[in-house]
Amino acid sequence: MRKVVFDIETRNIFSDVGSNDPSKLDISIVCAYDSETDTYSSYLEEELPKLWPIIEKADMLVGYNSNHFDIPLLNKYYHGDLSKIKSLDILEEIRKVLGRRVKLDQVAEATLGTKKSGHGLDAIVWWKKGEIDKIRKYCLDDVKITKDVYEYALKNGKLFFKEGGKANEIKLDTSNWEKKNEASMTFSLPF
Repeated sequence: MRKVVFDIETRNIFSDVGSNDPSKLDISIVCAYDSETDTYSSYLEEELPKLWPIIEKADMLVGYNSNHFDIPLLNKYYHGDLSKIKSLDILEEIRKVLGRRVKLDQVAEATLGTKKSGHGLDAIVWWKKGEIDKIRKYCLDDVKITKDVYEYALKNGKLFFKEGGKANEIKLDTSNWEKKNEASMTFSLPF
């Protein structure tokens, strides 16, 4: 199964656009891991056409808060409908069990013993200063953490999150995570 783990950083925040709709925001960079090639890559907004063939060949997209944020935002730039590709949103899986959201940083620290290298708001500041390399590194770090969290959950059927200095277990049913969907995809690019 070809998986693409991805994350997006934006140029602005909801208060800048007067809406909580992710599609109103503007992408600064998208970073991705392609399981078929075992490579990481990054794409500035103007480079997104290079990302589409990778995403279109994916059996599944993997992200953290991706169904509610990343995919709707990315769809703004795509000529098809990325929601037709099977998607695994790790935060959504956690929320099904806990009934609430937890931050990727809390999960990474308790599950992997690592912390994120920054915060999404840092990326906005870096964008305004033209510090693209900092945004790229931060976003790639988030993709690596998301990939590692996904793989840990798949192997162990659980994750942990840190809260109040304590690690708490989240049992997850991962039995259908890698089951292929046979949904048809409308491709936007010639092959």
